[in-house]
Amino acid sequence: MTLDTQGILAAVTIAIYVPVLLIFFRLVAKYGSIGWITLLVFCIIRVLGGSLLLAAEDITPVNTSLYIGGYALEASGLSPLLVGTLGLLRVVSQTPLGESRYNRLFYLLKMLGLGALVLTIIGISDSGPSSTTAMRRVGVLLFALLYIIITGICITLWFRATTVMRYRKELLKAISIALPFLAVRTLYSVLSTFSSSTFSFSTSSTSSDGDLAKFNIVTGEWQIYLVMDMLMEYAVVVLYAVAGLLLPLDQDYKSSDFNQEAYPLGNAQY
Repeated sequence: MTLDTQGILAAVTIAIYVPVLLIFFRLVAKYGSIGWITLLVFCIIRVLGGSLLLAAEDITPVNTSLYIGGYALEASGLSPLLVGTLGLLRVVSQTPLGESRYNRLFYLLKMLGLGALVLTIIGISDSGPSSTTAMRRVGVLLFALLYIIITGICITLWFRATTVMRYRKELLKAISIALPFLAVRTLYSVLSTFSSSTFSFSTSSTSSDGDLAKFNIVTGEWQIYLVMDMLMEYAVVVLYAVAGLLLPLDQDYKSSDFNQEAYPLGNAQY
């Protein structure tokens, strides 16, 4: 089987995410929180998406469904990456009682991420009507909004760093380091979505808009996709995986060096 550039990148995606997938299986078994679970889902999406695109390369005549499925998974991967980051911030915000101060906020933001995901998938699956193009663009703008809110939460937690438990503060550092990479990945999604008025895997049927054409996920420059999409995602995932493996987050509940007065029971209502 002879692979083109997209096929090679799909094969690389599978190769790099299978080991990370196993790491997140371990972290989910250890911690079981929604943040780690969502990041595990992200890795599964990347492996499945790469597999569909790789299979599409080997099938003649062209199977449209495989391409659409592969690119839909590629575009939707930003959702679990953002929601997973949100879930880790929820872990950071936990008190020694195991409760988060901002439960309602995290729940609403998770719904925002899922809503953006639904709009994006609909916009890709049915790329004909202008209404689905609008849905796809609204979806990616909601992802951008979610990223901005996540950044705001991260900054807020740093202002309240004295109330953050020891190892969770280290996790907050890892999230803070990951945010610039996540920003580039989110920006790429926005530019890619607005690069064309339709979504199609066919170069001849994709109408790209001027200077943004090079950011198109299907027909744009693969070097930009590699740097702004693949490498940024992988940097974020590796940072979270290393933090999860190295930080004994469960030890925070056994530590006696936190200020009990900083964690009133009333915080549970948030």
